[in-house]
Amino acid sequence: MVGVPESHTGWTFITSHARVLAAIADNPNVRIREIAARCRLTERAVARIISDLEQEGYLSHTREGRGNTYRIQPNKVLRHPAEAGLPVAALLSLLVQDEAERTRTPTVQN
Repeated sequence: MVGVPESHTGWTFITSHARVLAAIADNPNVRIREIAARCRLTERAVARIISDLEQEGYLSHTREGRGNTYRIQPNKVLRHPAEAGLPVAALLSLLVQDEAERTRTPTVQN
């Protein structure tokens, strides 16, 4: 069993809700345990975030065997007034890398 992740101090650019959504976008069949490890959250926190996202219509799931398959609503707009009109798909395009991008060595530009 995966332990409680290390805590993080200070601020970050990306919220836990965005991280969880990106993990689901990367793999719609991902398990809560895997999301928790990837996002450095507890499983309980991930379950609460998934519930939040489902209640607001950003996400739905269907039960398949012992797991879930998640479906993101890509045209649902982000909640904050500063991002009014910006769809979830635009955010995810920044957060989710395809496999080729993940395996490439990043280049540093001066």
